Amino acid sequence: MFTHNKRLQYTVRVAAPNPGLANLLLEQFGGAQGELAAAGRYFTQALAEDDPGRKDLLMDIATEELSHLEIVGSIIVMLNKGAKGQLAEGVEEEGELYRAINGAGNDSHITSLLYGAGAPLVNSAGVPWTAAYIDTIGEPTADFRSNIAAEARAKIVYERLMNVTDDPGVKEALGFLMTREIAHQLSFEKALHSIQPNFPQGKLPGMPEFTNKYFSMSEPSLRGPWNEGGEWEYVESPTPAVDGGDGSASVELSSADFDVLEAMKLRTASDPTANPVTGADLGSGYVLGNDV
Repeated sequence: MFTHNKRLQYTVRVAAPNPGLANLLLEQFGGAQGELAAAGRYFTQALAEDDPGRKDLLMDIATEELSHLEIVGSIIVMLNKGAKGQLAEGVEEEGELYRAINGAGNDSHITSLLYGAGAPLVNSAGVPWTAAYIDTIGEPTADFRSNIAAEARAKIVYERLMNVTDDPGVKEALGFLMTREIAHQLSFEKALHSIQPNFPQGKLPGMPEFTNKYFSMSEPSLRGPWNEGGEWEYVESPTPAVDGGDGSASVELSSADFDVLEAMKLRTASDPTANPVTGADLGSGYVLGNDV
């Protein structure tokens, strides 16, 4: 059961309308790193979670993300208030109105016109929200790592948004949202490491002969803790096939499949001695071996 408290989780104070900034903030409303994507990710994970502690954590954070969606949406609407009235009533000259809603040089005029200066579920480029943003795979040791990364990405987006506004109220609210990404990241880290062992993900171990082997596949080769040390076996300039085979692909076929495949190969075989006149030849003026 969900209930709604009409008061926001954090007070929104917008100093002045700014449609361009409102458009940028759509990234955290209907974008890949936004609050709706986060809420959907954690809510669906919570529904499938069998561990009561992790289920509670995921549901709590999913619900808070909806609160954050409400905050971001409220900021967007407040920033668009001036444009909303101007668009609806047309009291400005056309050119002045266009410049007013497009002052930041981005696509705010598109979202303002199409959505009436509201808060649509699109990103800052106008791309509609999609469930493809939710990357849950149903394995907590993988999903919680993805959640940690999602919170980190969202924090970075909030930092960048804070860097493009001098509105003190908006900057303060964005700072709160950014800080909650840190808190969620900490919770997810603790939940992940309360599962022991949690690496490698899933149930099956890796093939021991390849688990700690590093293949240097580019030149020049650089070394660091990612490929050197006691646990690493470093392979410089690896050659196929690393399993000791011949590196080819093969399949066991029944005699019937083999006969059909051979017939197809004969029917579609190329003639290496042919030199046919093609459409490209004709288009370039070459006809039957003569230059025209």
